[in-house]
Amino acid sequence: MIATLTTRIAAATAPLTPGRLSALMGAHGSMTLRWYVPKGTDPQTPHDQDELYIVASGTGIFVRNDERVAFGPHDVLFAAAGETHRFENFSDDFATWVVFYGPAGGESP
Repeated sequence: MIATLTTRIAAATAPLTPGRLSALMGAHGSMTLRWYVPKGTDPQTPHDQDELYIVASGTGIFVRNDERVAFGPHDVLFAAAGETHRFENFSDDFATWVVFYGPAGGESP
């Protein structure tokens, strides 16, 4: 996914959805596109849909269950519905697109 400067500015200034840690940028059917920019720590908990993270900027460690993966700009990370996951040791400029999709409980393998 290539974001234009206009899109990045819109995402960076979009208001957070009440009760959510990310800003809603678009939706279609079961899919939602969100913009997530945690500060300091990542307090998220498992979600009921599968999700893709497309890292826009920054570096850090993505923790998924017992796995730890270093990430940087343009990396794509996956978390299945219900999996424990979070970002750790991320840089101050970390920002990511998040795509939630599919039914509650996730897609069938």
